[in-house]
Amino acid sequence: MESPHATLPPPSPDALAHSERLRRVLLDRINARGGWLPFDEFMDCALYAPGLGYYAGGSRKFGAAGDFVTAPEISDLFGRTVARQVAEILATTGGDILELGPGTGRLAVQILGELARLDRLPDRYCLLDVSAELRERQRERIADEIPELAGRAIWLDALPDAFHGVVVANEVLDAVPVSLVVWRDDGLHERGVGVEGETFVWIDRPLADGPVRAQAEALSVQAPYLTEIAPRVTALVATLAARLEHGALLFIDYGFGRGEYYHPQRDRGTLMGHYRHHALDDPFHLPGLQDLTAHVDFTAVAEAGVAAGLRFAGYTTQANFLMNCGITELLSAVPAAHAHAYLPLAAQAQKLMSPSEMGELFKVIALTRGIESPLIGFRRGDLSRLL
Repeated sequence: MESPHATLPPPSPDALAHSERLRRVLLDRINARGGWLPFDEFMDCALYAPGLGYYAGGSRKFGAAGDFVTAPEISDLFGRTVARQVAEILATTGGDILELGPGTGRLAVQILGELARLDRLPDRYCLLDVSAELRERQRERIADEIPELAGRAIWLDALPDAFHGVVVANEVLDAVPVSLVVWRDDGLHERGVGVEGETFVWIDRPLADGPVRAQAEALSVQAPYLTEIAPRVTALVATLAARLEHGALLFIDYGFGRGEYYHPQRDRGTLMGHYRHHALDDPFHLPGLQDLTAHVDFTAVAEAGVAAGLRFAGYTTQANFLMNCGITELLSAVPAAHAHAYLPLAAQAQKLMSPSEMGELFKVIALTRGIESPLIGFRRGDLSRLL
């Protein structure tokens, strides 16, 4: 029988050797733990193991030559429009910008460029990334494309103890490791990874007491059912909230409110791999070379922020958010008669906002401290009822 991966683009010999080194690390870690590793720990190693994990290694991840395309890679309109919301917040709070997981640096270039045009530049644009390779690409891009603003870019090794301003996280929460929980007739189980020979296999064990079980028991689902629980996501939101003195957290990602996330028909979860623009349901394929992601439970994000003392400031689709922040105004600034310039931008805007592309699946949520006025990005299209 032909392998289900036979039609995928083959990795180079160097990439294959890199993946094999990480596979050996994972095998050793599983064996050292008695033959079973919780999936969140497997995912954490596969994505973030120093020098080997998908985000910590050197493989190209973004764009046509990578594994997936993010909104900033599609169009400058995305970051320029997000910058309008950032500018409104900074006008109230002052402070800096902190971008989590800044990828190739394209979003930073877009936001800084637009803030310069709006005369709302912060003193510092902080970037936090685990990948040395991506940090270098970010530095090069910022220096090449906005050299006059490069001095405002600051790279951090860890979250600051305190922060004042706007935290931006585009497609970050989906890459935070998740736990897998299985509802069976004999109770709750946690799905982990074991080894048969030298092959990774799924092994379910009774779910122990703790945060994962507490969140699982609060859900109304019927066995058989498999899904993700993401206490690391809520822990990250709580940590950011604790360090945010005045300002806003702005998360942009794909996901749902809790009722839709844990819908009876979504009984196989949302965990996916992404390799060379192919979606995979095998998280064990080529570790270190494929991205692993899960959709975001935005209800959990909102609850974590509010529990940590933040104000829930809005939740809507990416399409609504971009419309509210003025993407059509940016597009209309290019005369439609100049087809060579206008038509590509219009096509890019369509990808960002179409329900069949990114417009509906991607959501935007804002949590604030010390900001009472409504945010422009959430003026219309409120979806808080779905949380």
